Amino acid sequence: MTFVIDNNVIISASLFKDSLPDKAFEKARSSGRIICSEETFNELSEVVHRAKFDRYLKGVDRKKLLARYLAETTMIAVANKVRLCRDPADDKYLELALSGNADCIITGDNDPLVLNPFENIPIITPDEFLKKFLLKP
Repeated sequence: MTFVIDNNVIISASLFKDSLPDKAFEKARSSGRIICSEETFNELSEVVHRAKFDRYLKGVDRKKLLARYLAETTMIAVANKVRLCRDPADDKYLELALSGNADCIITGDNDPLVLNPFENIPIITPDEFLKKFLLKP
């Protein structure tokens, strides 16, 4: 299976071990592949370098987070353009899901969640993902 994980889930998973976002990320990683795009990775890099995360992440921890993310995801080229989300910044996840033939988008953001499903791709929270996928071997 192929998964798209919103950066809000990635950040929460990195900051709060054993949280629902962390468990969802680990389950997605062990159950299939997580895809990213240059645009989603660049946003993640920009976000983790924000000053508000200084108390949680030191410089070396930020580099480790980004390196781990790149090692545990598959970078794909985005071929589809979408203009659908209330917040246009979230369209990149829809584009990634379409371009990568994703089975699921995992997010904690209400803007993409209200579009569930998108082109037959479920858009679900980390909690919903775990309830659905922890039941599968």
